[in-house]
Amino acid sequence: MNVILVDDEPSNIENLQALLNRHCRQVHILATALDIASAAKLANMHQPDLIFLDIQMGPESGFDLLKLLPNKSFEVIFVTAYDQYGIQAVKFAALDYLLKPVDIDELISSVNKAAIKLKEKTQNKQLDFLLSLVRKDEKNPVKIALPQLQEIRYVQINDIIRCEASNTYTSFFLINRETIVVSRSLKEYADMLQPQGFIRSHQSHLVNPAFVKSWLKEDGGILLLTDGYKIPVSKPNRERVKNLLNK
Repeated sequence: MNVILVDDEPSNIENLQALLNRHCRQVHILATALDIASAAKLANMHQPDLIFLDIQMGPESGFDLLKLLPNKSFEVIFVTAYDQYGIQAVKFAALDYLLKPVDIDELISSVNKAAIKLKEKTQNKQLDFLLSLVRKDEKNPVKIALPQLQEIRYVQINDIIRCEASNTYTSFFLINRETIVVSRSLKEYADMLQPQGFIRSHQSHLVNPAFVKSWLKEDGGILLLTDGYKIPVSKPNRERVKNLLNK
């Protein structure tokens, strides 16, 4: 998960950074800030998943930062030396708060809590996207959601040339020459895309027929695509693939 650290004491930032690097490998620290104005710019620029936010920062407070940011899609873990701020943290719907000096076990617990919350958000976004497609056009959705580690990519179905399996991963090859790798099986996407006309020519290959240039007779049957790539056609699938291409 992508993280920003905000604290007006450089030593506190260095300490928290060291703890996260040592004990929370799933955390990627994007940036650090020593004041609210800098933190607001960084948050708007990077759109982090999580902000570790000091509460008392001289004349300002971490709550001032939250009031400045219109888009609060991130989670917040407050870090404070004063226990009395816990109630305020709860009122601001913070994910968690840590007391200084930061306890390693509590830090790990807070990060794990953030990971679970972010995963739930991702799943909810996927469901919302799916429902929007169903409402728009049940038979012909125009996009497909491809979950990545740090984002969900929404790809036009017509932009997909082919999909290729590699163990439990699926690679999507797009018309702009981009390749997107997703940690899900090809069968899952074949079930989604075959109703949209995609052809399963082989156990490891799913093809958009719009990009099939010709049928090569070598090796019993190979599909030559418009990008020059050759896709094998397994023997049990040859007649079915030919019939689908001739429709």
